[in-house]
Amino acid sequence: MWIASVENIDWPASPGLSPDRLRADFLGHLDRAQAVGLNAVFVQIRPTADAFWPSRFEPWSQWLTGSQGKDPGWDPLGFMVEAAHGRGLAFHAWFNPYRVSMQPDPARLAADHPARLNPGWAVPYGGRLYYDPGVPAVRRFVQQAMMDAVVRYDIDGVHLDDYFYPYPVQGQDFPDAETFAAHGAGFTDRAAWRRHNVDLLVQELRDLVREARPEAAFGISPFGVWRNARSDPAGSDTTAFESYDGLYADTRAWIRNGWLDYVAPQLYWPIGFAAADYRTLAPWWAAQTEGSDTQLWIGQAVFRVGDPGQPAPWQDQSELSRHLTLNATLPQIGGDILFSAKDVWADRLGGVGRMAADHWRQPALGPVLPRLATAPAPGRPVVRLVLDGRDGPRLTFHSGVGSPPFQYAVYRYASPPGPAPEPAPDRLITIVPAAIGRLTLADASEAACLAVTAVDRANRESPAVRLLG
Repeated sequence: MWIASVENIDWPASPGLSPDRLRADFLGHLDRAQAVGLNAVFVQIRPTADAFWPSRFEPWSQWLTGSQGKDPGWDPLGFMVEAAHGRGLAFHAWFNPYRVSMQPDPARLAADHPARLNPGWAVPYGGRLYYDPGVPAVRRFVQQAMMDAVVRYDIDGVHLDDYFYPYPVQGQDFPDAETFAAHGAGFTDRAAWRRHNVDLLVQELRDLVREARPEAAFGISPFGVWRNARSDPAGSDTTAFESYDGLYADTRAWIRNGWLDYVAPQLYWPIGFAAADYRTLAPWWAAQTEGSDTQLWIGQAVFRVGDPGQPAPWQDQSELSRHLTLNATLPQIGGDILFSAKDVWADRLGGVGRMAADHWRQPALGPVLPRLATAPAPGRPVVRLVLDGRDGPRLTFHSGVGSPPFQYAVYRYASPPGPAPEPAPDRLITIVPAAIGRLTLADASEAACLAVTAVDRANRESPAVRLLG
């Protein structure tokens, strides 16, 4: 699930909370993620050209302390990464590249904010302040600012959302005419130049991430419509806003060029919605990723379930479940991301619970990125049965040869398995974080029907082993 920090959507619940309250609230989000059956969190750590870590380039976030630039006295990002990993959850660092402020006045930023120190970098638009993506120095700076976290923290992924050039405001053009004149050599079409600027950000950031953290997943969650078929024969049979033309995000080209490890389109419409039907868009995105190394995960609009302002399908408890039923017919779709954490908590109409009950009855390991699949898997774990009378019978897991695993996957069979049990997904009963390393059993005899694999941070899995000793 996404955990959004901008405007205190999810976490922190409000600015200026104590460190103890912030830590407790974040752990609550992780507990809820585990209870629902999720295996990853996407946490917004740079929402408005600010930081949830002691950045060497940008001020502390106002959404954390209530005052931009105010040091909270601890390292939230370090805590969050460690807490997620301690629960066996992947931690994806979510960045917004160009949004500077939710208000338009640079004078209201922290005195040492880069947007104030470099007046030509930021422009007001639609009541907010944005870095100008057409300024090459801006692009290099925002990459540097994001990479500060990527290099320094043990994250599992780098995630961008749908904001590149801002969503258009009626009657206003993004004020980059002077930038185009200065930096648009070779382009006669400003829209093509804007797309080129975004392309450069994506491609260059991909390269930087892979160099610094080769096994981290790099992906984007774009607006759910690339182009409509009436604008482009390659587009979807929809009549909605087009991110290619409105945000200058050529997501389809990024997939075809191999710049993304995954794409997570925000398909925030119900089945049967005329302008953008979920049952039209899910197959369209599946077709774009088929045969590529770009994995497809779907952004699901948990926030719309039970909202009285939304159309009738969102008043039905089973709408999200129907989305996942459709996904199951499309093998290219490998998972879903839920927006957002507070709505997962709220579970209006029981829609999240229904989805989980219908589709997530068993745990699931995270996906292996195709480019990492051929790297060596972890060594077989060592599994022992402990009977000491304190906590009841339990299995303990220890790493074998090679680097320590991230977690252990436990499989149950109808009868004691042979010497080389097959770790089939339908036999997976639980995933144990390596930080815990043990599993309490109802009865010691249960151990005879279990087998265990070691799983690394890239989700590569060792061969399964039975109980030893």
